[in-house]
Amino acid sequence: MIPINRYVEIFNQSIADYHVTDSIDAELKNPYPADTIEHILYTKNWIDTVQWHFEDIIREPLIKPENAIILKRKIDAYNQKRTDLVEQIEDFEYDVYSKVTLQDNFILNTETLGWAIDRLSILCLKIYHMNVETQRTEATQEHRAKCQSKLDILLQQQKDLSLAIVQLNENILAGRVKNLRYRQMKMYNDPSTNPVLYAKK
Repeated sequence: MIPINRYVEIFNQSIADYHVTDSIDAELKNPYPADTIEHILYTKNWIDTVQWHFEDIIREPLIKPENAIILKRKIDAYNQKRTDLVEQIEDFEYDVYSKVTLQDNFILNTETLGWAIDRLSILCLKIYHMNVETQRTEATQEHRAKCQSKLDILLQQQKDLSLAIVQLNENILAGRVKNLRYRQMKMYNDPSTNPVLYAKK
């Protein structure tokens, strides 16, 4: 596992790169080699960032229904990509974790490393956008102060989550926690398991 601060750096790099154009149609240009964990992490956060803006757009009160449906389909597709990338993160170092000898009193963790890293990616997005709110000159001082208070909490959560990920990794490598790879098994995106879709055949 690469140092935890490297995860945050890559996520923040992706967020900054996206906001150069701030467009949901911007082309993903991953700066990392395709066979590296850095490549997966950058892509993962880029997907999260685009989806963040999808979620903003779909909440426009005057959005046309036909546009909302198109956007909902995109959100579903990006949700599947997000899930696939989390599974890639969990697969990346599986060979290392699979060779660990479990202690007799090992425990199971309810959250896997991959999904904890997913939360860290989303947390970086929350911090970025909350920081933007603290600097909005057209907003009231009360609004900026409230957002600053929320930003302080998010920054503390980022520290706590980063430490928790490090500790989980250490416990897995020591055999105190069994490494798990959680599979979502989403059925509604699969035409062979969604009854509405396969009934049409």
